[in-house]
Amino acid sequence: MYYNKVEICGVNTSKLKVLTDEEKHDLLLRARAGDEAARGELISGNLRLVLSIIQRFTGRRENMDDLFQVGCIGLIKAVDNFNVEMDVKFSTYAVPMIIGEIRRYLRDNNAIRISRSVRDLAYRSLQAREELIAAKEKEPTVEEIAARLGEKKEAVMHAMEAIVEPISLYEPVYNDSGDALYLMDQLADTSGGDEMWLENIVLKEALERLNERERKIINLRFFRNKTQMEIADEIGISQAQVSRLEKATLEKIRKQL
Repeated sequence: MYYNKVEICGVNTSKLKVLTDEEKHDLLLRARAGDEAARGELISGNLRLVLSIIQRFTGRRENMDDLFQVGCIGLIKAVDNFNVEMDVKFSTYAVPMIIGEIRRYLRDNNAIRISRSVRDLAYRSLQAREELIAAKEKEPTVEEIAARLGEKKEAVMHAMEAIVEPISLYEPVYNDSGDALYLMDQLADTSGGDEMWLENIVLKEALERLNERERKIINLRFFRNKTQMEIADEIGISQAQVSRLEKATLEKIRKQL
């Protein structure tokens, strides 16, 4: 169950039927012959499969009811397109269909709008990549993908990068006793922006009021552009402690100013 949730999209997940392989095969044959009741029973009997797949996407902050509906579209496509003569289990065929439908939904609903031509090239590039992996049994280069599509390398790179889901700087990457460390805490700034900020608001006097460890952390973090991990290694404390000290020290400086 998804976080012990009993109902999703109005469906009581605790009462979902589980079909045996024999039942699936029989329903697939009947559905292929035009039996709509069998088709509906087959779809209903595989909703647990959709439910298990959408749990892979719980970290994306998407509405799980929406993902469940999208996953059901993938399931319906799998039911309608499955070849019963193939020596493959239905679930083996249905899983990538459901995942593919969910991924298309996530890409098309990205916060950053991407032109249709770029998105189409990205999808063709992904398909070409899978074909090359199947043929050569190794990860293809961008040049190989571009050559297969007859496109420029730069265009393929741009399209592939465009569909990558952006990550927030406030994305938690580690949690230590409730004190979360965020992506922005792992980044070093080499632009000099923070140093200009410190100079502009005349922090020299405020820094002099800090104790030795606080002053060292601020100096390493904002003047020498060290990451919190690097500071932790240099001082000999945990990264979580560096994060707490940095935030507390900055708050102390703001109050003094």
